[in-house]
Amino acid sequence: MINVAVKGYDYTDALDKSLLFFEAQRSGKLPSDQRVTWRGDSGLNDGLSQQVDLVGGYHDAGDHVKFGLPMAYSVTLLAWAAVDFKGELVSANQMDYTLQAIRWGTDYFIKAHSEDNVLWGQVGDGESDHSCWERAEDMTTSRTACRIDSTQPGSDLAGETAASLAAASLAFKSYNSSYSTLLLTHAKELFTFADDFRGYYDDSIPSAETFYPSSGYLDELLWAAAWLYRATNDNYYLEYATNNAVDLGGTGNAVDIFSWDNKYAGLQILMSKVLLDGDDQSCTNTLKQYKAKADYFACAYLQKNNGCNVELTPGGLAYLLPSNNLQYAASASFLLAAYSDYLSSTNSVVDCPDESGIKPQDYVTTLTADYILGENPESMSYLVGYGTKYPEKTHHRGSSIPSKSVLPDPVGCVQGFESWYKNSNPNPNIQYGALVGGPDNSDCFTDDRDNYYQSEPTTSAAAPLIGLFAKLIDGSSTTTSDYSSPTNTPPIDYVYVLSEPLSSSATHEDPFKCLIVLFSLFLMPLFVIL
Repeated sequence: MINVAVKGYDYTDALDKSLLFFEAQRSGKLPSDQRVTWRGDSGLNDGLSQQVDLVGGYHDAGDHVKFGLPMAYSVTLLAWAAVDFKGELVSANQMDYTLQAIRWGTDYFIKAHSEDNVLWGQVGDGESDHSCWERAEDMTTSRTACRIDSTQPGSDLAGETAASLAAASLAFKSYNSSYSTLLLTHAKELFTFADDFRGYYDDSIPSAETFYPSSGYLDELLWAAAWLYRATNDNYYLEYATNNAVDLGGTGNAVDIFSWDNKYAGLQILMSKVLLDGDDQSCTNTLKQYKAKADYFACAYLQKNNGCNVELTPGGLAYLLPSNNLQYAASASFLLAAYSDYLSSTNSVVDCPDESGIKPQDYVTTLTADYILGENPESMSYLVGYGTKYPEKTHHRGSSIPSKSVLPDPVGCVQGFESWYKNSNPNPNIQYGALVGGPDNSDCFTDDRDNYYQSEPTTSAAAPLIGLFAKLIDGSSTTTSDYSSPTNTPPIDYVYVLSEPLSSSATHEDPFKCLIVLFSLFLMPLFVIL
């Protein structure tokens, strides 16, 4: 375990900056207490042509589309952090900012759930947006809104949004009970919608498929039920998650990735908490199967999974996907931090194929957090604005073009590419708290706007950092940060390219290599039942 006192990483400062990133990603009418002052109002007519108010929410990454699936996932993780690490966030004076970040998303989801069995799942078009390099305040691209409904369903999108609202209802419960109740009402309705009208959301919203394709919706149905049980203590949702555990893959899928598209690991750890808390003895066998899969996930990161381990870079970072890898490493680390607390509170352990009886403190370390903040072969912080060396040319439109206060005239699509996309100077606006995609499997990183695999920040990457840094703030000093941005303007170079982020939801399992482990996970529980 890395000695934090020696390394001197300030997790409170990192947490503060991570929350700032969500302010930079806001769409809509910005509040008077907005701290990221290089941003301005945007998307004020979103939904107008469809006669629905869809102003608000978050831009997903370096573009300006509002994609519902990753947005909802991001809000779920923000809310989870507020629930599980409430004490840490309060002591760091970050709970108010966390709740504000959650509410910027949930207020939008309430609007998007405009009527029964309807959820607006996207605003903007990825293809036109990615052919244009302009500030959100200058948007000229399509803001067409797309929805799912009973004839064009999207169980993955509706299920994840239900999960985010249920988790948020817990986060707000002791702060705003009426708002918490409203969130829970929408969560229940969206879960019913997701379950009654099943389908892939990107079949109903085809323009989402290129950017955030769904690998399935069964995980989101169970995931939403698990969060609704935690929020309500209503056995209906627990019975749904246990009675459907086999058919919907909850106890059958052993995975080593947790992401906006694949919720199985998060589900399995939530259901393990139910087992550890002893909530319902009638479904103990199924809950034990859930915990077996949660342990598989943990063991894969512990490198104690009989060869079925997560790949590590030479610098020790979990390497899962070539595009935006840090978001998956961060999500896994947050998940293991939560699991650690559940195990610790009940004096429980993890049993791995290579070693049994592992205590939580043996595997939840500061490794990923410190790697992100500078303990890596590049000696670079991958959290923008943290430390003295960090990415300066992130693939982000608003950050790369001077703000309206510096450059009042609109910046058009082509002008944005010609003048700002590809130049040698740092972005004029420091996007504090942006977690970039990060290095490759050899720990190599190229700070280049054109290198969107490595340099584009996303909300789904930043969201797990809130819980991760909150978990680690003990002994970390409180830092007052200076969020002012430089006003220098880079020289004009010419470039015109089309760019789009690649997404993947693949699990990383070799069925032959992992046969022995999977045999114990899949078949042994059947003997317990029989």
